[in-house]
Amino acid sequence: MLRFELICLTGIAVVSAIGEALWGIAIPLLLAGIVAYCGWHLYHLFRLSDAIRTGKQLPAAFPAGLWGVVYKNAYILKKRSRKRKRRLSRFLRRFTESASAFPDAAVILGQGKKVEWCNPAAGELLGISWPQDAGQTFSQIVADPILQEFLEVENEKALEFTSPVDQRKILSVYVTPFGKKHQQLLIARDVTASYYVDRMRRDFVANASHELRTPLTVIRGFLEVWKTQNDSPQRLRSTELMLSQARRMEETIQDLLTLSRMEHDGLPAEEAAVDVPGLLDSIVKEAMALAENSDHAISLVLEDNRHLHGNAAELRDAFSNLVFNAVRHTPPHTVIQVKWTAHGNGAQLTVADNGGGIPRRHIPRLTERFYRVDSARSRESGGTGLGLAIVKHVLARHDAELEISSEVGAGSTFTCMFAPQRLIEPVDKDTVVSQQSAMQRKQSL
Repeated sequence: MLRFELICLTGIAVVSAIGEALWGIAIPLLLAGIVAYCGWHLYHLFRLSDAIRTGKQLPAAFPAGLWGVVYKNAYILKKRSRKRKRRLSRFLRRFTESASAFPDAAVILGQGKKVEWCNPAAGELLGISWPQDAGQTFSQIVADPILQEFLEVENEKALEFTSPVDQRKILSVYVTPFGKKHQQLLIARDVTASYYVDRMRRDFVANASHELRTPLTVIRGFLEVWKTQNDSPQRLRSTELMLSQARRMEETIQDLLTLSRMEHDGLPAEEAAVDVPGLLDSIVKEAMALAENSDHAISLVLEDNRHLHGNAAELRDAFSNLVFNAVRHTPPHTVIQVKWTAHGNGAQLTVADNGGGIPRRHIPRLTERFYRVDSARSRESGGTGLGLAIVKHVLARHDAELEISSEVGAGSTFTCMFAPQRLIEPVDKDTVVSQQSAMQRKQSL
C-alpha cells in the first residue's frame, strides 16, 4: 500500500531530475507529476463518493496502492451491510407476520401517547389502523376517560372496559414500558367469554347463597327447638350433629356471599383509619377463647402503632381468618405469635405457628376456594375452605400482598405486607377531644 505511493513519488522525483539534467526543465516536470498524482487520488475519491451516494456497485478490479485497500474495505463493509439488511428484513417480515397473526391488539405509543405502530387486531378491537392513524394521539382515536387515566400511571393490573368498536366486547388492557424513548406497549385482549362466564358464576353463587340462607335458618331454628324437646340420647346426638352441619353450611354460605360481594365491588365501600393494634388485640382475645380446650399459647407483639386506611370489617375478616386458622389447623399446645411490625416504609402482619407445617406442593394453591391440605381434618376443625380466599381478596383491595412460608414439622408463617400509602400515624385521643371541644365552643359563640 505505502510502497506503491512511495514508488510513484520516487518516479516523479527521478523524472524531474532527468529532465533537469538533460533539458533543464525539472520544475515543470515536477509540477506535472504532482498534478497527475493528485488527479489520480481525486479521481478515485470522487468515484468512491459517487458509489456511496448512489449505491453503485464498486469495481471488481481494485486499483493499486492506497485506493485498492480503501476500495476493498468499502466492498467488505458494503457486503456486510447487505447481509445485515437481509437479516433485518427477514426479522421485520417475521415480526410483521407474527404481529398480524397475534389475536390480541398491540399498539406502540410514543411520547405524548402518539400511535407509532399497531397490528391488524388493533383495528378490530380498538379502531386503530396503521399507518393511517400513525402520529395521532391515542385519546383522539379512543375517547375513554377511564382508559386515558389508566395510561397516565403505571399499573400492574389490567383494566377491563368496553370495546369502542363493538359494545358487546369486553377488553382487558395491559400497558408496559417499551423501548428506550419513553414508549409504551399497549396490549388489549378480548375477554368477553371469560367475563360473562365469570359474571354468571358470581351471580349464581350469590343468588344460590341468598336462596339457601333462609331455608337453612328455618331448619336450624326447628332443630334447636327439637333439641330442647328430646330426651333420648340417640336423638340428641343426631340433632346435635344436624345442628353442627347446619351451622357449617351457614358459615360456608356467609363466606360465599362475602367473596361474591368483594368480587362484584371494585374497592371497599367505606374506608377510614383502622386501629390495627386494637383490632388485633380483640381478635387475639377471641382466638384465646376459641383455643380454650386445646391449650394453644397465643401471643401478640405490637412493634408498630400505625393505623391502616381501609375497611374495618374486611380487615377484621382477613386478620381473624389467619389467626383462627392457626388455632383450628394446628395440634394442641401449639405456640402461635401474632405480630404487627414495620417493614421498610410499610408494615406487615405476621401470624406464625410451630405446628405440623404444610407440604410445599400445597402452598401455591392455598388461596383457592375450597382447597384443603387435609380435607378430613379441615372438616373436623370446622373450616369452610374459603378463609384464605377471603384473605387474598381483602388484601388485594387494600394494596397488600400475602406471603406464605411453611416447612413440614417446623410450622407455618402467613405475612400480610401493606404499602406505605396505606399507613396512617395514630391521632392522640386527647388532641381529638380538645379539638372537638374547641369546635363546640366556637359554634356556641
